[in-house]
Amino acid sequence: VQLQASGGGSVQAGGSLRLSCRTSGLNLRVSSVDWYRQSAGSQREVVAQITGDGSAHYANSALGRFTISRDYARKMVYLAMDSLQPEDTGTYYCHNQFRGTDFWGQGTLVTVSS
Repeated sequence: VQLQASGGGSVQAGGSLRLSCRTSGLNLRVSSVDWYRQSAGSQREVVAQITGDGSAHYANSALGRFTISRDYARKMVYLAMDSLQPEDTGTYYCHNQFRGTDFWGQGTLVTVSS
């Protein structure tokens, strides 16, 4: 399994970004993929998950602002982030757990200025 995240950048508060996670070695129809965020001095926390059956789950902080989606043909998972706030700043990672092993993308940095 390999994951490659991209799409981070610097935006002002209220702006939007769309993160992309390119996957390989995964069947997105049966595998869950998560997006995690790690802010300075904090542990990684999950912000969104999409399961094999297409169900989406969000952290309270992401509800109503973030949308996770996937494209089977392109083997991509996306995280659309709207109404970004400074507290959304951090490095975002896509993640998959397969047979007890955690796989992480390299992370993409999101910086939101006030």
